[in-house]
Amino acid sequence: MNRSIQRRALLRTASLLGSTAALGPLAGLGQAWAQSAWPAKPVNMVVPFPAGGGTDAFARPLSAAFSKQTGKQLIVDNRGGAGGTLGAGIAARAAPDGYNLFMGGVHHAIAPSVYPKLDYDLEKDFIPLAMLANVPQVLVVNPKKVPGDFKAFLAAVRAAPGQFNFGSAGGGTSHHLAGELFKLQTRTFITHIPYRGAGPALQDLMAGNVDMVFDGLGSSATHIKGGRIKALMVSGAKRNPAFPDVPCAAELGLPEYTVTTWYGLWAPKGTPADLQAQIVEQVRVLGQSEEIKAAWAQNGAEFTASTPQQFGAFVNGEIKRWAAVVKASGAKLD
Repeated sequence: MNRSIQRRALLRTASLLGSTAALGPLAGLGQAWAQSAWPAKPVNMVVPFPAGGGTDAFARPLSAAFSKQTGKQLIVDNRGGAGGTLGAGIAARAAPDGYNLFMGGVHHAIAPSVYPKLDYDLEKDFIPLAMLANVPQVLVVNPKKVPGDFKAFLAAVRAAPGQFNFGSAGGGTSHHLAGELFKLQTRTFITHIPYRGAGPALQDLMAGNVDMVFDGLGSSATHIKGGRIKALMVSGAKRNPAFPDVPCAAELGLPEYTVTTWYGLWAPKGTPADLQAQIVEQVRVLGQSEEIKAAWAQNGAEFTASTPQQFGAFVNGEIKRWAAVVKASGAKLD
């Protein structure tokens, strides 16, 4: 993308930021902007979970496509712990210079309802930039420990309250809440075992140390295809095109079981509007690349086009939605 095209793209994207205040600085940049087009150096992106988890399954392809497109590195900085909130706190305190980004997701919309005290505020300390991926949750089991289909599984769980367990990416994550919502809607009791990310939980699932995991399809996809774990159900009212043989929750008698794992991109508060615009435009371009389309399809995901305002409104709605689920289920940190 040459500089004249970049500038036109920037001005177009700036309009998406939704304010004349954002456009004002851009209008006077002229040749000075062309000399400081983003990115001029490597960009650091905090991913608040260990390598091998769902966030990582999208961060790595995004990093590779970014480097190919811009000639600069997008460094995936894994900072796992505390259900993704440790990394979020680190990202919130990073320099707002356009070279520090945060890739979070649904877990961070849940966290305010389950963590009594956070050292950041998702809506006050970050600037929403773009939705990156939307993936259905999937119930996966170790086929050696939990044989049969969903009907047999549910009968076994109901016959042995508390004897089955489920792993999650950590207390307060969507994996945890997906399990709590499942228990609420099926009137079952399954013991929760929190891990420091989806990757470690899936490793223990494959090793037979945990019975099941409620996971985002992105991190489970390769293991399902490899036969190392078995998918019994995807959430929602329709089957996923990447896994057409896996029944959806609605057809299994759980029409209200709708849980999606989504991922998005934020910048620390104070990041200049012109840099926000350039980042948003770059994400839009990446979303149209064949590399990203292929990687997302393989993980059963969609690249959801949205403006920063739309993404911010979506996040606000998710915070309120999950607060209601936490209250109804009585979910607590283990």
